[in-house]
Amino acid sequence: MTTVVKWQGKMAFEATTEGGHSVLMDASPEVGGEDRGPRPMEMVLMGLGGCTGIDVVLMLQKGKQAVTDCQIEISAERSGSVPKVYSKIHVHFKIIGTELNEKKVKRAVDLSAEKYCSISKMLEATVTMSHDYEVIESA
Repeated sequence: MTTVVKWQGKMAFEATTEGGHSVLMDASPEVGGEDRGPRPMEMVLMGLGGCTGIDVVLMLQKGKQAVTDCQIEISAERSGSVPKVYSKIHVHFKIIGTELNEKKVKRAVDLSAEKYCSISKMLEATVTMSHDYEVIESA
């Protein structure tokens, strides 16, 4: 797996994957950026959300659960000194669907966090990770 990251002027960088997908990252105006894209540390949280979301939805679909939406809210705390790494990350799932089995939802969320999500497993080596979920019946 490879990614090429190319400077786009000021503090902006465009990352392009070997599959041809691109994303623009930028810094805040306080450090010379123009706020044209997410910060690199925000991208870490975005990647975590995508990784664990794919796991959970896939497991629930395989479990014949009628999922109509999945929202993942991620909150994080960073250390106060440089490097300002994440010290705590909490992942909250909102699983929306029809007649969802709460045991299957819990199992999917737990398995993603504890076994399948590569990003979560990588981060847990240095970050205090936590997760929870809520099941919401579709209207």
